[in-house]
Amino acid sequence: MAGNSDTVRQTPPGILLIRKIRGKDWSLTTYRYIILLITFIAYACYHASRKPSSIVKSVLCPDPLKGPKKKPWPIGEFFVRQEFVGLDRNVSTAKGWDPFNGTHGTSKLGEIDLAFLACYSVGMFVAGHLGDTLDLRLFLTTGMVGSGIFVGLFGMGYFLDIHAFGFYLIMQMVAGLFQATGWPSVVAVIGNWFGKRKRGLIMGVWNAHTSVGNISGSLLAASVLDYGWGWSFILPGASIVMGGIIVYLFLAAYPEDVGFPYANDPIPGSERLPNDEESHMQKGKTAAVENNSGIRYGSGSRTSVGLLQACLIPGVIPFAFCLFFAKLVAYTFLYWLPFYLSQTEIGGEYLSVKTAGNLSTLFDVGGIFGGIIAGYISDKLKARATTAATFMYAAIPSMLLYRAYGSVSQTVNIVLMMVAGLFVNGPYALITTAVSADLGTHSSVRGDSRALATVTAIIDGTGSVGAALGPLLTGFLSTQGWDAVFIMLMVGALIAGLLLSRLVIAEITEKIRRPVTTTNGWQNNEAPATQPLLRDRS
Repeated sequence: MAGNSDTVRQTPPGILLIRKIRGKDWSLTTYRYIILLITFIAYACYHASRKPSSIVKSVLCPDPLKGPKKKPWPIGEFFVRQEFVGLDRNVSTAKGWDPFNGTHGTSKLGEIDLAFLACYSVGMFVAGHLGDTLDLRLFLTTGMVGSGIFVGLFGMGYFLDIHAFGFYLIMQMVAGLFQATGWPSVVAVIGNWFGKRKRGLIMGVWNAHTSVGNISGSLLAASVLDYGWGWSFILPGASIVMGGIIVYLFLAAYPEDVGFPYANDPIPGSERLPNDEESHMQKGKTAAVENNSGIRYGSGSRTSVGLLQACLIPGVIPFAFCLFFAKLVAYTFLYWLPFYLSQTEIGGEYLSVKTAGNLSTLFDVGGIFGGIIAGYISDKLKARATTAATFMYAAIPSMLLYRAYGSVSQTVNIVLMMVAGLFVNGPYALITTAVSADLGTHSSVRGDSRALATVTAIIDGTGSVGAALGPLLTGFLSTQGWDAVFIMLMVGALIAGLLLSRLVIAEITEKIRRPVTTTNGWQNNEAPATQPLLRDRS
């Protein structure tokens, strides 16, 4: 089922222009920083455009009996408790927005989330295969522009006074399909440019784009809520279109596109990269990058890996099902935390929609630290599964404490929310970045294909099914009380950790047996740099 990819690609026009202005090219290190920055911006835009639906939930389906009582705390006007009073048209939003303001309003909101995430999940498997065969730069650009258009169209329902549930359902479904292009593409690009050394830490820091996107999306959506909830979709939609333009102009998806050899390809005549990796790759830079047209052909004979073959890579299936439950937990917070905060009495009062949206960003602040810490620990221990499982188990008491004591005061709520965000988003970030990249360049497929986008799509696509299920179940369970929702989340975290048990045992066993050398005298397939010389002598 593999497909050849000998398609013609071009050096990004923005890079060609900069080369002409500077009169020389960038170094490998500079290119890597640029790749990290552009992919960071790109996926932050993806997540920012997903956040509006969680911010406007309480506007579409409000509870008029709950309102603010005190002055803002703690950052003045940032956490504003006043409801919108600026425009006459917004007065009508106090009664909600048909068809989401009825008895089954929360269920319909859950169905909207399900529509988006189900299409996102299905599209992920297709997008992963396409990402391994098509030009990632153009593929990513198309996905970002398409996402922006349909997110904006959802918001246009407000200005066009559309009340048909089917319209919003279709907009979310199509947006979900376009959004599926993002994750397999950006992980594949990072995997193309970086080897495995310190990959967990690098990707842990880089994966902060998820939380940064959630935070910026929340702030963008909340900042224009006074002018009508439609703007809360249009502004993030415009931001992802702008991000797509940046990707088209400046993203070199493959090192070969700017004249460097592929970071994970073995070096001809050697079985190990020298310590000075940049020096080696600079020497391997091709003269083709200097031509004026900037046109080059695909990196040799790039073959994509079929879904079945990718599933057989050791570790793919356990991590995929673990992510199913990890994303069920994470996306329930992503889509429902602002609503939960606005509907729950905290410190003797209820927060406004705007306050709840802004306050919910602190969950993602904790998530930033969680991703970095999980990546660093997994690098140090060389134990991805053990790190991910430990974080999932720790998420259980953190969520229990948040539910039990989060209503004491806003200070306690903030602290417990950030702790929960750290443990919930830590393993989610680790699995979708470093683990996916490790498995996508696994030795079982290395040398005859690049499976990065396909493997990433399988893992994150499976996880996205859980991401769709969590918000949907929350829409129904929240009508029975929030205790039921938190029980579901804690059970999900427990199952996620248990699914990695076999891999955890294998990693611990490997650590215990590490002093025992193999027949070649080396361990863990990590021979020192002199090993190839020993082989040559034999």
